[in-house]
Amino acid sequence: TRFEQLPGTLLVLCVVCTLVVLSASVTAEQKLKNCNEVRAAYSSKGFNVNDVPNKGVNGAPLKVCPQGFSCCTVEMEEKLSQQSHTEIKAPVSRLSTNLQSTFKQKHDHFDNFFRELLKNAEVSLHNMFVRTYGMMYVQNAELFKNFFEALTRYYVSGSAAVNLDSMLSDFWADLLERMFRLVNVQYEFSDAYMECVSRHTEQLQPFGDVPRKLRIQLTRAFVAARTFVRGLALMPEVVNRVSTVSASPSCVRAAMKMLYCPYCSGQVALKPCQNYCLNVMRGCLANQADLDTEWNNFLDAMLSLAERLEGPFNFESVMDPIDVKISEAIMNMQENSMQVSQKVFQGCGMPKPSMAFRSTRSVKETSFTGRFRPYSPDARPTTAAGTSLDRLTNDVKKKLKHAKKFWSTLPETVCAGERIAPGDECWNGTAKSRYESVVIGNGLANQVSNPDVDVDITKPDIMIRSQIAVLKEMTSWLKAAHSGNDISVENDEEASGGEESGSGCDSPSCDSNEDIYFSTPPNPGKPRVNLVHSNTSAGVASQGSMALALCGLILALLAPHLR
Repeated sequence: TRFEQLPGTLLVLCVVCTLVVLSASVTAEQKLKNCNEVRAAYSSKGFNVNDVPNKGVNGAPLKVCPQGFSCCTVEMEEKLSQQSHTEIKAPVSRLSTNLQSTFKQKHDHFDNFFRELLKNAEVSLHNMFVRTYGMMYVQNAELFKNFFEALTRYYVSGSAAVNLDSMLSDFWADLLERMFRLVNVQYEFSDAYMECVSRHTEQLQPFGDVPRKLRIQLTRAFVAARTFVRGLALMPEVVNRVSTVSASPSCVRAAMKMLYCPYCSGQVALKPCQNYCLNVMRGCLANQADLDTEWNNFLDAMLSLAERLEGPFNFESVMDPIDVKISEAIMNMQENSMQVSQKVFQGCGMPKPSMAFRSTRSVKETSFTGRFRPYSPDARPTTAAGTSLDRLTNDVKKKLKHAKKFWSTLPETVCAGERIAPGDECWNGTAKSRYESVVIGNGLANQVSNPDVDVDITKPDIMIRSQIAVLKEMTSWLKAAHSGNDISVENDEEASGGEESGSGCDSPSCDSNEDIYFSTPPNPGKPRVNLVHSNTSAGVASQGSMALALCGLILALLAPHLR
């Protein structure tokens, strides 16, 4: 026969080809002959080791993982899918929790600092006025107490609780009334007369330019401070709501395939390729990534307002010397009391002499005396908050800058370090090989071409869209505060930032940790990656076919020479 006439070289080649096929087959069989490594790894996750077969079984019933020779059963696949859901949520949850904690702490630092500045200013004024005016101040201390209580309410609740302009006008009018009586103790004044005096307060300008300047300073400083603190309070709320959005069924399916299908092929130490991981996480976090633009706009507005807090709208530099500023106004009234009184008498009429007035009263009882310490802007108070405003602001600016692009970089942050395998020695979704697909962009719109996660780009997440609107509104408040305007009239407690919950999925299963992806039929389409160096039986069969094909090719090439 012609076969008997084959030269020795050709026979050797065919023998080699046959040995390659047999060797590959034997190697794969030995690899999955037992599933001891899988049993150990499965047990370490807290699952029952008895769920794992001792030897590889037919993987045809599997819904997600490769269906060749496998160490996984359907029951194992279901449990590992739950585990994969937990594991892709864990790093996102940890990063989100750290961000929440950071800005909750910064909010508390600023809030405590501003509140304590208010309290310190009240105590400082009280102590100074007691020393300077004695009983004269004590008898009128309620006016100043109410003044600081109103400032505190405005800081906490804004225009919804206190109209700052009206409150300041009332304060100066009340102070004028009390001082006018004190500097004119020889007269009696009816309520109607004092109403006339109040109506002329702005025209008289008894306190000089202090009320006007202080109104501008207080308005700017308080609007900036309370809006900035409100922004800091909003950040943890938004992060909490967005980070708890449920994973979609297709996301859970993709996570299972990425994290635990290597187990089924006996490769428990094999980790996903980085680009593969990026595509999976960008698909799973597509809606969160859409928050990034408005999130960054919000952070930019916070940074701009922080600059104002350090400069012209510095709350500390307004509140710390407020006792000196009010005392300066009182001094102006004292020094101009005769001119002010004459103008009042001309406008409101000559009052009646007081029958109770005693000419023997001492000057100390009937007039204001004393000067106050000069205010030094460098003399910053030491508070329980432990720092001054500029140091607090410098610190929070660093944190705000670091938080930019938080949502769009989450996939890169998750797909790093020990979670992925560098190079080509990694799991590409079907085998240990290079991942060939292109890495898609962030955001919902880009997911239309995601090769690993099926994302419905026509159904954006309701919760995340609501938080985008919340951030947009807060940004407008921050920009207004940057100009010294308060456009927010809601009470902080009423501004909840949105109460909706959910992920845009109406099915009750979306809120559970059950294997929700199993209702999705497996994709029968062509694999999107090249199958190379696979340790599964399917990979072995492919290698065997290639070896036999090589033998056939050699025989075909040599056939003409054998005739």
